[in-house]
Amino acid sequence: QVQLVESGGGLVQAGGSLRLSCVASGLTFSTYGVGWFRQAPGKEREFVAHSRRNGGQTYYADSVKGRFTISRDNAKNTVSLQMNSLEVEDTAVYYCATTRAVLSAIRDAQSYNYWGQGTQVTVSS
Repeated sequence: QVQLVESGGGLVQAGGSLRLSCVASGLTFSTYGVGWFRQAPGKEREFVAHSRRNGGQTYYADSVKGRFTISRDNAKNTVSLQMNSLEVEDTAVYYCATTRAVLSAIRDAQSYNYWGQGTQVTVSS
């Protein structure tokens, strides 16, 4: 079966950094685009970042552009999210997900077929 497992979440102070990782199994990872989404209590699930199949094209939400970096290693079936200059507003559960959708759909959570369980990121002031 397909599994996506996130790790690396935790508690950090504003201005600090975290690196999230996601390990995939049960699928041919390189044939999927991969994205990071986040969801804070009482809010909609929000697009954060996306990497196309070969990692050569990356896309970011305006709210994280310049602070977060997505990268993938298809040989290891992993995708990472490096988060710098963290803000209190970044507090959320972060999810890794995969998609075969066209580029125009990558910001829509419903376009992703497989999801991890999420990892909590809490940023304190």
